[in-house]
Amino acid sequence: MKRKMATLLSVAMLGLSLTACTSNDSSNDLKASSTPGPNSPEATLSGDDLAFYKFPEPVDVHIGMVVDPTDKTLPEGDSVSNNQYTRYLKEKYNINVIVDWTAATGNDFKQKVSLTIASGKLPDGMVVDDRSFMTKAASSGLLYDITDVFEQYQSSQVRDIMASTDGRAMENASYDGKMVSLPNITVDTDGVHIMWIRKDWLDKLSLPVPKTLADIEKTAKAFIDNKMGGDKTIGIAGPSKNTFPYSTFLVSSNNMGGFDPIFGANDAYPGYWLDNGDGTVSYGTTSDNTKKTLALLADWYQKGLIDPEVGTRDNVGDPINANQAGIFFGPWWNGGYGNGDSFKNDPTANWQAYPVYSDDNKWNVHMKTTGSTYTLISKNAKPDVVKAIIIMNNALVRDEATFDLSVAVGWYPLRNVMAAANETEYEYAELLKVLKGETNPEDYNKPNSLYKLMYADAKKVKDVIKPPYDDLNVSNFSTANFGDFQRLYSIMIGDRPFATIPIDKKVYSVTYNQTPTMETKWANLKKMEDETVMKIILGQASIDSFDKFVKDWKAQGGDEITAEVAELLKK
Repeated sequence: MKRKMATLLSVAMLGLSLTACTSNDSSNDLKASSTPGPNSPEATLSGDDLAFYKFPEPVDVHIGMVVDPTDKTLPEGDSVSNNQYTRYLKEKYNINVIVDWTAATGNDFKQKVSLTIASGKLPDGMVVDDRSFMTKAASSGLLYDITDVFEQYQSSQVRDIMASTDGRAMENASYDGKMVSLPNITVDTDGVHIMWIRKDWLDKLSLPVPKTLADIEKTAKAFIDNKMGGDKTIGIAGPSKNTFPYSTFLVSSNNMGGFDPIFGANDAYPGYWLDNGDGTVSYGTTSDNTKKTLALLADWYQKGLIDPEVGTRDNVGDPINANQAGIFFGPWWNGGYGNGDSFKNDPTANWQAYPVYSDDNKWNVHMKTTGSTYTLISKNAKPDVVKAIIIMNNALVRDEATFDLSVAVGWYPLRNVMAAANETEYEYAELLKVLKGETNPEDYNKPNSLYKLMYADAKKVKDVIKPPYDDLNVSNFSTANFGDFQRLYSIMIGDRPFATIPIDKKVYSVTYNQTPTMETKWANLKKMEDETVMKIILGQASIDSFDKFVKDWKAQGGDEITAEVAELLKK
């Protein structure tokens, strides 16, 4: 697999076109249909001219789409299938987006995707948020082999972003040596979870920023005792019914409201496959340090420090946006995009981001895979539809910064983010230079740049952030254009820890993909894990039940899967 992926990446970096066979057959075999016919207008095009090709006749693309029911940014009269993004695709590329079905974010969407795959009737395209959906559809023979057509139709910008991952993105998007999805490529910091805390509350109580778990416990208690968020003050917000206490090897990033930094401070990495350093591997959830952390979380919950509705709330952001919570955990963007209403409800809400340290002053983090979402294309999609979906992806990568983001980009059909792995750290450093007058926005005017949003951000940063620049807080930011505020607050506040503070220990999972035995046994093992963990935290099961869980987990397939992961480590 790795050799095949390395070969594919090398070809992509060299910009070579794979030669496909022509055929008069009307079958949907990519290798027979991806090359334009000799009389086709496409036959004379290559490179970015082909990547942004406008079809001479309308191409209908049927999709399934996740919709955030809390997003009210669509103008009156617009809809999921008729908005600025769908009209843009029609005007620029003659692509008609037809939304066959929608489902709400979270469990509703997951259930819809599961049923769609089980029925074998996929729309032309849909974006899924769990690699197991991709592997299930691929192993069932439901996905299009896009290896050749992607090589032909990817833009130079997409090619550069793919190349920045050293082959990991291509491997992540592939199954059995074939590229069967468009990969999500997100910044590394999406997987590094930090503490978001109300610094204005700390200042009112003359409290320092908490660093260790003991400090966090004392701070959460002080917030509650002093009713900083009113009578219903929550010390620490937690995961909703649609999220989980920690990221896993299959869903390794963007876990808003999870307790990932709490586990990291105890050198625990549940949900990850760990290299033990002696040729063996172990599953992080079964470790003594995970047990220790669950006991701590159960104690905090029993003391009332954690949201009493943890695990049952519809939306983890509700108490945060209502300014009832003083602390929550999540990645860099959670403190700008994830809690936007908090600032609208209280312009002085000074959310600041910090690492959580171990007792010996170490910052331990788990690291994500290249991305956690995938654009799936049905094997029954017509060749022009496959090309259209790749062009839609090229266009989003190139033009996202030019859209009117007062309409959330989440409405973009088949939105699947691609960004250079170090984009946010690069932007943090360069935007500071712009603010301080060391560089000018035009210095970043580079078409099809690897850092696709840098120029747009550089042009607006001085309109959003005012001096002094050395210790940014909410009072430095203008919310006049709220979309710009959210992005720049996330970068300049949320990514500041990752961009400026050395991490003492970075932990990667041995694998971020499923092994053969997982195909049949992982769902049961994961259900057992999920139920045990939440019951312990909520006090519905004693910490002693953890030992029985570990024994049962190993006996019901865990040991077998661990052996398979160990073989991957050897390779």
